[in-house]
Amino acid sequence: MMRILFVCMGNICRSPMAQGVFEKLLSQHGLSDRVLVESAGTHAYHLGKAPDERAVRAARERGVDIAHLRARQVEPGDFDEYDLVLVMDEQNYDALRFISAERHRHKLKFLLDYAPHLKTRNLPDPYYGTDLGFERVLDMIEDACTGLLHHLQEQMRRQMP
Repeated sequence: MMRILFVCMGNICRSPMAQGVFEKLLSQHGLSDRVLVESAGTHAYHLGKAPDERAVRAARERGVDIAHLRARQVEPGDFDEYDLVLVMDEQNYDALRFISAERHRHKLKFLLDYAPHLKTRNLPDPYYGTDLGFERVLDMIEDACTGLLHHLQEQMRRQMP
């Protein structure tokens, strides 16, 4: 089973939305039993809290339920547990490079690398903005998660005998 961790700063906006969107895609494509998805934050601001209500609402309007998720902080041991650690922006990338062992750095990637047409690696943090910001970020997450799904499907095809 492949294990993927989505990471943003507080684990209440971008990374739980990415987790929910990707879990929905995996379910729609019959891959939920082959890929485990979770999310975490680089900072401990919101430990144990549910996602931001604006994130919950925006996701729910697209058929994605993230209300049950709870924020947690990334731990160095996560790099042993996960095959892929996808960050939302450069600040989180730098924070994780600092705590990861050299042997795990190949696992660290930007989520938006799977949506190259967006021409950015940095997914904006909608926390201090309006509901519209959450919609825009969710559009970008959906694009990137679709690209990630296609990438994983191609990897799985190549691994088949």
